[in-house]
Amino acid sequence: MAIVEVVKYNGKPNEMAWKYPNEELGTWTQVIVNETQEVVFVKEGKVFDVLKGGKRYTLSTDNIPLLNKVINLPFGGRSPFTAELWYINKIFALDVKWGTAPAIQLQDPKYKIFIPVTAFGQFGIKVSDSKKFLTKLVGTLPSFDHDIMVKYFRGVLVSNVKNIISGYLIKKNISILEINAYISEISLELENKIRPELDKYGIELINFYVTSIEAPEDDPAVIKLKEALSKKAEMDIVGYDYTTKRSFDTLESASKNEGSGNLMSAGIGMGMGFGVGGQMAKQMSNISDKLDISNSKSKETIKCKKCGAIVDDTAKFCPECGEKIGNFCKKCGAKLTRSGQKYCPECGELQLFLCPKCKKEIPEESKFCPECGEKI
Repeated sequence: MAIVEVVKYNGKPNEMAWKYPNEELGTWTQVIVNETQEVVFVKEGKVFDVLKGGKRYTLSTDNIPLLNKVINLPFGGRSPFTAELWYINKIFALDVKWGTAPAIQLQDPKYKIFIPVTAFGQFGIKVSDSKKFLTKLVGTLPSFDHDIMVKYFRGVLVSNVKNIISGYLIKKNISILEINAYISEISLELENKIRPELDKYGIELINFYVTSIEAPEDDPAVIKLKEALSKKAEMDIVGYDYTTKRSFDTLESASKNEGSGNLMSAGIGMGMGFGVGGQMAKQMSNISDKLDISNSKSKETIKCKKCGAIVDDTAKFCPECGEKIGNFCKKCGAKLTRSGQKYCPECGELQLFLCPKCKKEIPEESKFCPECGEKI
């Protein structure tokens, strides 16, 4: 293989580390390093030097003093040798995708069931220490890209994501289906947890985002939970609880069976040996109270002027003292439908009470005119 005259980067855009494929070099070989790169010079498994970006280097003892120890320099210092040249891209990579597929199992603290959860997002990184990155992470691989890095750190990502999401569910006492409201907080906490782990390998974490936390729509546990929440929302809107709904379901099922009326009557009458009749009657009473089956409005009451007893306003006489109840038309004697009614619904007579002296309108129960003081 011929000795390389010029070395330059020829890797893919998303590669963080790329090894130049030819190791046959010479002291006259030139190495081009872009501004966003560094080149790590490796000889016999040992890092000899790191060539900074934005320059063209000639592999000589002037640039790499340690070459004197590993090669002979005959004929005016020109000599071939073998070595590895690693290009390290230090440009910011802000679109590294990550995810927890397959899903992780978490217990919903609000509903006490286990639900599979997937989380996805992206983060930004850059290589901060080329030597540390190459020796601790890349090793003998021919290249190292974003996908390989995510694969290497998947365990760190998944364990931290699981712990932090579980912590938020318990801390906030919320359902997994409500966790997306806390994505920003979770992203920040995950960033603080993962940054020290990447720093050990010479990688700086620029940012870390969680874009979604989801429960698979087709999972049986998720389907049942959403159905239950949908029913609960429906019952909250209508205004009755689960026990009431089950009572209606039971009555509806029984009504569809022949002879169910006799069976139900018999069951309620005998109590079925377990007080079913009493429970059913109580339940039906509750249902009637909640849903107002008869659609009847609550009756109005008035106070007896003589004895003070509370009397239904439809009564004509007080059941306690026999006093005539209500107000009556001064012309035709018909009972007025409400207190203070101005006109009789039967004959149309004006029902206002006027002061006999000043003719001002006064309340029916007044003993003196509020305008002139005349005794009524």
